[in-house]
Amino acid sequence: MKIQQYIMQHKNQLTFITGIFIIFAGIAQFVFMERLVYQSFLIIASIIGVLPIFLQAYQALKVRVLSIDLLVTIAVFGAFLIGEYNESAIVTFLFLFGSFLERKTLEKTRTAIQSLTRMAPKSALKILDDGTSETVEIEAIAKDDRLLVKTGGQVPVDGVIDEGEGYLDEASVTGESKQRKKGKGDDVFAGTFLDNGTLKIKTKKVGEDTTFGKIIELVEEAQDSKSSAERFIDKFAKYYTPLVLILSLIVGILTQDVRLAITILVLGCPGALVIGVPVSNVAGIGSGAKDGILIKGGEVIDSFSKVDTL
Repeated sequence: MKIQQYIMQHKNQLTFITGIFIIFAGIAQFVFMERLVYQSFLIIASIIGVLPIFLQAYQALKVRVLSIDLLVTIAVFGAFLIGEYNESAIVTFLFLFGSFLERKTLEKTRTAIQSLTRMAPKSALKILDDGTSETVEIEAIAKDDRLLVKTGGQVPVDGVIDEGEGYLDEASVTGESKQRKKGKGDDVFAGTFLDNGTLKIKTKKVGEDTTFGKIIELVEEAQDSKSSAERFIDKFAKYYTPLVLILSLIVGILTQDVRLAITILVLGCPGALVIGVPVSNVAGIGSGAKDGILIKGGEVIDSFSKVDTL
């Protein structure tokens, strides 16, 4: 178990090492004309690269799922059998590299969401019973508390203006660049900025219950929603692996050509197709969050791809 955990925790490093050995193999073959060294490097690259893929395939088999990882694993072992070490090394590297790109994209998205979270107000000027004000953490604010917002300050909660008037920049919530003048009785939103004026507001919602808090929550939830394309790919992967395995078996039996059967296995590894859709959706959601644009899931991206007029 410890070895499995170590391998899965160091997939990025294994991907890098596999790529390095493939480069070394190319140098040995095309620069120094060392065929034996070339093959040795490719064998090492294949073994290192297939380890995490094999473990993922094994975990899927334990729950009776024929995953794409299983197809890649069988293709790599088949390539070994016929001595096509370059094929086995490149297939494993490309599959691992695709997973690496997916993880990096997810990390980038999480960073974008963190930057969105950092935009949320952290403190507020609370008006005390004697009329003075003090700075308190946003967690200490409760409903019906009265707060002071000065020129250039950020509105810390959703509330209603009790006293004063001013011009508010609400672009972070509404997307509207034009400032809005607001006075007594008007609603204000957390995360917006008071460009000019002084306001005393009465708290209505705080923290995650504010409009800005809901925006952050929606962006986080959007990553988990799947578009129709992703749902199709999930179904596709479920049936594709056994289909390719059966096809290669039939070809092998009919032609008595093991090399041809294994070639079908290698060519049938659709890593880019399976990885491409979720990566593109997550990247789109992350880019939107980074630029202050809320995209509520992959389904919305799919719908927007069909829009020709705004």
